[in-house]
Amino acid sequence: AIEGLTRAGYRALEVGARQEAVGCFRKALLLSRDTVSPQLRRACAFNLGAAYMETGKPRKALEFLLQSQSSERENGEHSGDLYFNAGAAQEGLQDFPKTCFDKAISHNDVSQAGGRAGTLVQMGCCYLGMREPARAARCFLDAAQTYRAAESPEAAAVALSRASGSMLQSRRFGAAEIAGVLAQCRSLCETIPDPALRGKLYNDIGLGYSQLHIFSLAAESFERALGLCRGELERDRHREAALLQNLGAAHNALRSFGTALGWHRRAAALHGTLGNRRAQGQCFGNLAYACSRLGNHEAAAENYLHALQAFQDSGDVQGQWQACEGLGTACFHLGDPQKAIGHYQEAL
Repeated sequence: AIEGLTRAGYRALEVGARQEAVGCFRKALLLSRDTVSPQLRRACAFNLGAAYMETGKPRKALEFLLQSQSSERENGEHSGDLYFNAGAAQEGLQDFPKTCFDKAISHNDVSQAGGRAGTLVQMGCCYLGMREPARAARCFLDAAQTYRAAESPEAAAVALSRASGSMLQSRRFGAAEIAGVLAQCRSLCETIPDPALRGKLYNDIGLGYSQLHIFSLAAESFERALGLCRGELERDRHREAALLQNLGAAHNALRSFGTALGWHRRAAALHGTLGNRRAQGQCFGNLAYACSRLGNHEAAAENYLHALQAFQDSGDVQGQWQACEGLGTACFHLGDPQKAIGHYQEAL
């Protein structure tokens, strides 16, 4: 009966019938409490927790995910099926690649570690849903350590990436501690054969370094990601445009404005092709700033005008204000104080 309810629950998840899945898994868990198998009870608790995550109830999900954890006394009792379920339940809940779980559970001697880490990742997602990023970070860090012990560098790297993002969000961790996690993630990236996953991780690492104002490593990470993320699909082109934009911004921060110009122009052109007017306006703004720092105030004014139009098209009021202020500064440097005053008044 438990097996039938579990299969029905997974079928319901596959077709989007989340409440029906919750009902099936809840009945399975109730039945499992009459059995003598702790593994079965934990598997049913995990399935119910994962289903609650699908319904957007992280607190309820966490309650059952905690029940799915074994005590030290029970360690070694897990079956491979539980950890296979961890990978299957993870699909659709977040962008944690299923292949990361596959390697962790591919051998019996590491299935226990892989399953425990999968549950820790789920718990981390629950804490994020509950707006407790510090607790989420600790879950992701524990998951990464467990995945490394299970010789699954892909899963460990993704868990470290999620940990660094949660640490930055919580503001309870020091810059050196976060940089250390990013460095671990970057080191693991070199061992990951999947170029798409490696590219995504390098992008996330670059964003982390940017928030820490370590722009040299941010630029290096974005450039590595760019070499891995190009493709024919539209989502690949959107990712490429974002990376070009990030590279330009990082070089602006490094004051390497001449190098930044090329990245800004390529990013603006690609965002324009894809119809991302707001992002294109940001690129024009970045380009205008680089031009102004290089003393080319005429080019700066022209690009601030392009940025203003793009922000107007996309309804970005803050972007419009910034573009008007930039235009005012450019006009002042071009010796036209009257026009500068007009743009400053628009900004006000």
